[in-house]
Formats: sequence, C-alpha cells, structure tokens
Amino acid sequence: MWLREVTESDAAPLHAIYGDPAATQHMPFPPRTVGQVAEVVREAVAAAAEKPRRLYALAVLDAHDRSVIGVARLHIDAERPHCAEIGLGLRPDHWGRGMGTDLVRLLLTFGFKQLGLHRIWGARAPANLPAQLAMLTAGMVEEGRLRHHVAAPDGWRDSVIHAAIEDEWRGR
Repeated sequence: MWLREVTESDAAPLHAIYGDPAATQHMPFPPRTVGQVAEVVREAVAAAAEKPRRLYALAVLDAHDRSVIGVARLHIDAERPHCAEIGLGLRPDHWGRGMGTDLVRLLLTFGFKQLGLHRIWGARAPANLPAQLAMLTAGMVEEGRLRHHVAAPDGWRDSVIHAAIEDEWRGR
C-alpha cells in the first residue's frame, strides 16, 4: 500500500468508496454522487495549498497496480494545532486484509514524526467494529463515547473516540 496526495483525477476512483452504500454505512453521510465526490476532492486539493496547512487528504494506492483503493485524512485543529483528527475509507473489496490498521499506523507515524503533533484522535460509529480493531491494534486508546455526536442519514448517532498521545505512542 502507498499514499500520495489526492488529485482531481481521483474523483472517479474515490467514488467507489464515497458512493458505495457498504463503504459509507458508518460514515455520517449517505452515499455521494460523482459530482459531490469531485467537490470533496477539489476542496482537498485547495486545502493542500493553504498556509498553514490543516488538511492532508491522501489517496491510498494498491501496492501492486497503484490503483486508488482508499482515502486517508488527517485534519489539524485550527484552535489546537498540536491535535489532529484522522479518518479513512477503503473500497469494500479490500476489507479484511489489515489495511485499516496499516493506514492508522501510517497516519500516526506521519502526524507524530513529520508534523510534530502531540495528540491524534479518531471517531467511529459504535457499530463499526473493524474500525475499533484497527485503531486499538495500531496503538490508539478508546477514550469514551460522545452521545448523539453526529447527524447521520438515519438519525443522531453516537461516536466512540480513540486517541494516541505522542509520548505514549513512541514508548510502545
């Protein structure tokens, strides 16, 4: 698996994630159209040029054929620039291979080593057990539950928060 910056040509392959009902079942939005995904990609490309940079949207590439199979995001908090939120999505045909755990590890390494962050966190739907396993296996700690945190297509949804702290992470 490889990571690179998202480009505008990634809209169609990323639609295989953002437009798929299975891939978006735990996301706080319904499946998106190709046009909506193109807009998300345009926003990510624009964010890459901002100073200071707050959003890193990275295309996840298959190790063999370099096709786009996912997306990984790291968003630095503007008010707390030592903290960032991570998120990721993979095409369903790549689930169950440990790639989620690998992606979380890559994002933690990038955030702590390259960006000098102190705290990195992620939120998941309570029913998203693969995300729970990926974050725990990658070294994140489950911190708690935010009730009715996200307005999802089928109503309010709780979020379970996982986080890693730089000095604890380095000590692993």
